[in-house]
Amino acid sequence: MTAIQQILYARDTSAWHAAAGALGLEAPYPPAPEWGEFHGRGSLAIHSETPGHLAGSVDLHLLVDDLDAAERVLAPFGASRSTMAGVGEMLTVSHGVEITVSAGSAANRDGALAVQPIWFAPDVEAPRRILEALGLRPTIASDRGGWIELEADGGGLVGLHHGDEPRIGLSFLAADLDGLVEHLRDAGYDAAVVDEAFGRSVRFPNPDGGDEVRINGPQDDLYGYHREG
Repeated sequence: MTAIQQILYARDTSAWHAAAGALGLEAPYPPAPEWGEFHGRGSLAIHSETPGHLAGSVDLHLLVDDLDAAERVLAPFGASRSTMAGVGEMLTVSHGVEITVSAGSAANRDGALAVQPIWFAPDVEAPRRILEALGLRPTIASDRGGWIELEADGGGLVGLHHGDEPRIGLSFLAADLDGLVEHLRDAGYDAAVVDEAFGRSVRFPNPDGGDEVRINGPQDDLYGYHREG
């Protein structure tokens, strides 16, 4: 199985720890200022900012059952294997951005908030092949080819979005937006539901500053889109 871990770098990690709890994510162990994990469908990891990863930047990490098997399927994409202190063996694939893979798992609680990092790339087909090789399943795609949503069997999703600047963007997916915004407001966050062309989303201020946080709802209106698989 494969699970998605969205790694967010933050200046005020404790503020994000509180926000993760307000979002209904659960910490499998007490978070530290340098690193904390919060599980729902997939994993949100909060990492203290570093010189190479400023506050607000996001990495896409995948957790797999068998790292050797992952290395074999990623060989055509030039995956490299290394050992990181505190993490262990890890695979890295570079395609505009660096995507990492390690052995592990995350919770996959039905009805919980899902991590849904957005991989922006000039051409979404190569990222799609990388993610499909790791077992992700495409679910919804735009008719024009600029958006593909893929789901991991071990929890979490990844959205592929056409963009000139390769990067990973912070994003989540929730089934009950109205209930979520009420819960966030009760926790003291200035949250609101926004109606957009592609559907509804919840927005609330980033607890660490910077761009507001977006939580998308299920995409029920498929005009200009189609289901895959």
